[in-house]
Amino acid sequence: MREITLNKEKQFFSPYACKSDETKGRARYEEPCPMRTEFQRDRDRILYSKAFRRLKNKTQVFFSPEGDHYMTRLTHTLDVAQVARSIARSLDLNEDLCEAIALGHDLGHTPFGHTGERVLEKLNPNGFAHNEQSIRVVEVLENDGAGLNLTYEVRDGILEHRKSGNPHTLEGKVVSLADRIAYMNHDIDDAIRAGIFKESDLPKSVIETLGTTTSGRINTMISSIYSYSKGKNDVLMDKEVEKASKELRAFLFDRVYMDLAAKEEETRATEMLTAMYSYFKEHKDRLPDFNKRLLDAYDIDTVVSDYISSMTDKYAVYVFEGIFIPKNFLLYQPKQ
Repeated sequence: MREITLNKEKQFFSPYACKSDETKGRARYEEPCPMRTEFQRDRDRILYSKAFRRLKNKTQVFFSPEGDHYMTRLTHTLDVAQVARSIARSLDLNEDLCEAIALGHDLGHTPFGHTGERVLEKLNPNGFAHNEQSIRVVEVLENDGAGLNLTYEVRDGILEHRKSGNPHTLEGKVVSLADRIAYMNHDIDDAIRAGIFKESDLPKSVIETLGTTTSGRINTMISSIYSYSKGKNDVLMDKEVEKASKELRAFLFDRVYMDLAAKEEETRATEMLTAMYSYFKEHKDRLPDFNKRLLDAYDIDTVVSDYISSMTDKYAVYVFEGIFIPKNFLLYQPKQ
């Protein structure tokens, strides 16, 4: 089965695609799987990791939203994977590599979305960035410290997926674009659902270029990438669509990402994570056993960041309550 897939890649993929048998390999050598290519194995390892499962209870943009249809970090990740596969298919690139990168790109994200990331970045003297933490997850923290031993190309795509990154494969560039396409469009849906703005508030020039619906805008962006990148050793949008996309992104930063109304709990989340960070730095013995073992090789700030960034929103609240809220207060239920 593996050989059949490899032959199909050679026969049908773009000359600029990253073929599975051209991987630079893993940090630790492993015998090839008779059924799956290397990138298919990576996809499966990420999909079955604990870090991936935790994404379902991590904030995307809105904290503890009252409704079942808001995006979480997991649904965002699946959205990115779908968009990335669509782009890769249109350009005859490696869909399996795109999917593996997409599924792993946010594994290191903190509880409470980018608020949590900003807190750790401020508190940790070594700095903190979710893309770098995602690499630490797959190389060090998963599998009880053994890591997932992913291929170079998947790790590179995860590390370089941010807008400022520089992926070394076209598939990595696909995921970087897919990430922006996904979050811009589903964040519009969430903001409208939350009453932050109305569909009619979207910039007229953006709507005229990209479309009036979520599916229409995504289709316009993907079609633009296909038209502008087919047969080229690059992945780009045409100038008109790129300009409209940047305008839409700026609108969302102004109206959603930086708007306090969209993050009513941000101050509380910041204070909670800050208090826990200080507590675990002063009380190393209260860290989980796995994290305490990491102290043999890493400094306390790195290890505390590992622990806090791994938490889901709900687990972070649970840990905070266990440290700072007296048990009697948790049990007390006042009568009306």
